[in-house]
Amino acid sequence: MTTDAGEPTLTIDELAARAGVTVRTVRFYGTKGLLPPPVIGPRRVGHYGREHLARLELIEEMQHQGMTLAAIERHLRQLPADLGPHDLAIQRAVVASWAPDTVETVSRAELERRAGRRLAGEDVDRLAAMNVVTRDGESFRVDCGLLRLAVRLLDAPLSQETILAARTVLTDHARAAAHELSDLLRQAVAERDTRDVKSLSAHMHPLVVQALLTTFQRSLKEELRQWLDGAADREAPSGGTAAPGAGSRGTPSG
Repeated sequence: MTTDAGEPTLTIDELAARAGVTVRTVRFYGTKGLLPPPVIGPRRVGHYGREHLARLELIEEMQHQGMTLAAIERHLRQLPADLGPHDLAIQRAVVASWAPDTVETVSRAELERRAGRRLAGEDVDRLAAMNVVTRDGESFRVDCGLLRLAVRLLDAPLSQETILAARTVLTDHARAAAHELSDLLRQAVAERDTRDVKSLSAHMHPLVVQALLTTFQRSLKEELRQWLDGAADREAPSGGTAAPGAGSRGTPSG
């Protein structure tokens, strides 16, 4: 089944599997109003879309960070009602940025549960190439902060070389930005005491993360827009033939 926009939808079992949670959890979030109701299809079967999955992943990320259900409800109420999957993913990235660098050793079954899907041997090899998963005998050492992102990249129509090159670009530029911002802040508090430095750090961390995400998001959208506009211009028919019914500039077409 697909939505009106032509996007494929998920049953509640498929949604739960993709998000790595139980069906009971999905229903619980629905009764609490944290998830919008599904679209009811034939035979009274509920169908969920990309927005449901993105919102569910955001909720799970906030849970993972130790937020209470009441705090999650307050946070979700403050978000625009028409927030799409892409913007929900940005929200999740902001929340995830607070996650500590955690590496855990898990079984194959637990790895797949956290990934929210079955993983073929080739999938595990690609995750290992991205330095997200490391084999440890019969177990796996997993970078929990990057696992969900890496799993999504498994389905991206990009080669492994392109993904690794993109990661290098992002890492290098992020480190350079972090270094320059740290220098600016260090100079700003050079004459302050330790308490002021800690206070500034606590206030600036979320602001800087949000600013970086927003700035990068807008810059990337502009780059993609220019790229797509350029591709459309190259594909447009040439030869200067005017559209049917169109007159020359300044001359009535009738």
